[in-house]
Amino acid sequence: MSKEETAIPQAPAGEDIASSPERFFNREVSWLGFNQRVIAEAKNPHHPLLERVKFLAISASNLEEFYMVRVAGLVGQVQERVEVRSPDGLSAEGQLAAVTALAGQLLQQQRSIWGELKEELHAHDIYVIQPDDLKEDERLWLSAYFEDEIMPVLTPISVDTAHPFPFIRNLGFGMALRLIRPRSKKPLNGLVLLPDQLPGFVRLPDSGHGLRMIALRDVLDCNIEQLYPSFEIASRGYFHVIRDSDIEVAEEAEDLVRVFETALKRRQRGEVIHLSVDQSMSDDLRVFLMDEFDLDPSNCATMEQLMRLTSLFQLASVDRPELKFEPFSARFPERIRDLDGDCFAAIKAKDFVVHHPFESFDVVVQFLRQAARDPNVLSIKQTLYRTSNRSPIVRALCDAAEAGKSVTALVELKARFDEAANIRWSRDLERAGVQVVYGFVELKTHAKVSLITRREADGVVSYVHFGTGNYHPATAKIYTDLSYFTTDEQLTRDANLLFNYMTSYVPPTGMKRLVAAPLTMRERLLDHIEAEIAAAKKGKTSVIWAKMNALVDPNIIDAFYRASRAGVEIKLSVRGICCLRPGVPGLSETIEVRSIVGRFLEHSRIYCFSQGLPMKSETAAVYISSADLMPRNLDRRVETMVPIENVTVKNQIVGQIMTANFKDNLNAWILQADGSYRRLEPKNEEDAFSSHTYFMTNPSLSGRGSALRRVKS
Repeated sequence: MSKEETAIPQAPAGEDIASSPERFFNREVSWLGFNQRVIAEAKNPHHPLLERVKFLAISASNLEEFYMVRVAGLVGQVQERVEVRSPDGLSAEGQLAAVTALAGQLLQQQRSIWGELKEELHAHDIYVIQPDDLKEDERLWLSAYFEDEIMPVLTPISVDTAHPFPFIRNLGFGMALRLIRPRSKKPLNGLVLLPDQLPGFVRLPDSGHGLRMIALRDVLDCNIEQLYPSFEIASRGYFHVIRDSDIEVAEEAEDLVRVFETALKRRQRGEVIHLSVDQSMSDDLRVFLMDEFDLDPSNCATMEQLMRLTSLFQLASVDRPELKFEPFSARFPERIRDLDGDCFAAIKAKDFVVHHPFESFDVVVQFLRQAARDPNVLSIKQTLYRTSNRSPIVRALCDAAEAGKSVTALVELKARFDEAANIRWSRDLERAGVQVVYGFVELKTHAKVSLITRREADGVVSYVHFGTGNYHPATAKIYTDLSYFTTDEQLTRDANLLFNYMTSYVPPTGMKRLVAAPLTMRERLLDHIEAEIAAAKKGKTSVIWAKMNALVDPNIIDAFYRASRAGVEIKLSVRGICCLRPGVPGLSETIEVRSIVGRFLEHSRIYCFSQGLPMKSETAAVYISSADLMPRNLDRRVETMVPIENVTVKNQIVGQIMTANFKDNLNAWILQADGSYRRLEPKNEEDAFSSHTYFMTNPSLSGRGSALRRVKS
């Protein structure tokens, strides 16, 4: 985004800004900047064409969720006249005005890019045609297809005193019509909603001239007279509704499952906070919709040829492999394969970390499946925040319980937009005999931990898996995350204390090494930053490297500013929201912030502190975590931050993953002091480096000499 697009003032220098709200970027504006970078990938010539179409669909899905949650929250604050300002000094009204303007620009940009992509698709014999482009035989076929396949699913509605305006669910998309009755000639309004069960595009019969598709909205447009055969259609146009979809749960709720089932029904009926309409829609229809949804013009966007761009996921999936990323098969960790797939033997031999998606998530699934089958396993304790439909993780837990093992699953019902799925499979777990616990009402359980106890010749041994990502085999193929396996007695004991905290509410005492939010994580992070400040003031080399999805917490940001003023070198990889303003003289001139956006979604959280020395794997304090640096993660969630002390594992994390991340110049954007992002460009072909490509094409590097030197070469 340009400086003008960010709507944030130019940063003053030095002490003037050290205590000013201007030292922070606005969270909502920063998120829109992230989605701008996603949209930019739809124009990235380094990506295959259908992958660029997918990036556009992802950006559309992101923006819908932003409206459903973040914009809805701002609207609620304005309605309730909340006077609290954001850390950057903006009122709710000011934030709402800024994000409405910026989001409107993004919506228009998405439509413009879709027009460009359509032209490129045509060059590859994929045609998304308009009704005027239909050949006569195609028009006849489409009419029959509409009558047989689409019309039975549709319900035309006329709105008058006998037929009141119907409820239109969240993300509802449909046509509004101005109709003239055949006899009385009196006008009335009509509605036709397009259900999600229908495809966004209809593929026309093969004509030997490439793949020809037409949008569902245009199919309805061509055949609307079949739904209103005796009416005159005076005007018509499409609309799209977004409702407030956040869920609030009272802390005194006694039955979380029942409360969330009720809340999920309310989500579909939340207040309408945004309406998009076709540019061709008549003024009377637009006013009719705004009146029915109780919206003012500022909450209504007019778009040329309105369509839900999320339907482009269907188009991106067409069978044209030459227009997609080359298939990639994740490697199964050699350390387990070499032991005939015995996870327990591999973990007991040495700690190790698995780098997803470059190394397969199947190792986590196999870890739990082996535990379910092993007669020596006594118990399994598992957190579940998000997982897939027909999850092999859930199946393994059910199998273990049915085999007579003690199985406890800590299920988080408050995983946004996955609440219904979590309720469904938590009941499957209970039916199998798993002890299901729903955790805290006031805290969201976001930690990723599996703890298995096993009776062995030398006594009971505990095995633990800590993850930075969800137990979700599908997303593990596209998210970069870390899985850490260990039998370390202190870490496994601490993991058990954490589970006891989550199931009994009793704060753990005596944790030796594991760091947990909301208990000690904020304090530990600040202690490390202050230690680097103290070292820098003594003239020592002090370095902080960190990788996360979001940096929002004002106290942590101010600590980074103090560190920068003391001379600490700080390199941050922040994929999404970043409220820290880097590169301001006298405040943050030693801080670099980059964002990696590419084939895979950067998701792992890593925090490294050099401890008054140059950044080296052997001497740095290194943590992997489930937590971003946001108030919600540090204060309102159960999170883990796991210290890594095994030198081989530290070398893989610091010497390979972090170094490659900071070397990337094909997927990286650099945050400027004015809030804009500058895409990095390699100086020449030899200098080009993609961390994603590097880890896809290189075998696991852990334990193979100096990874830091190899990555730099």
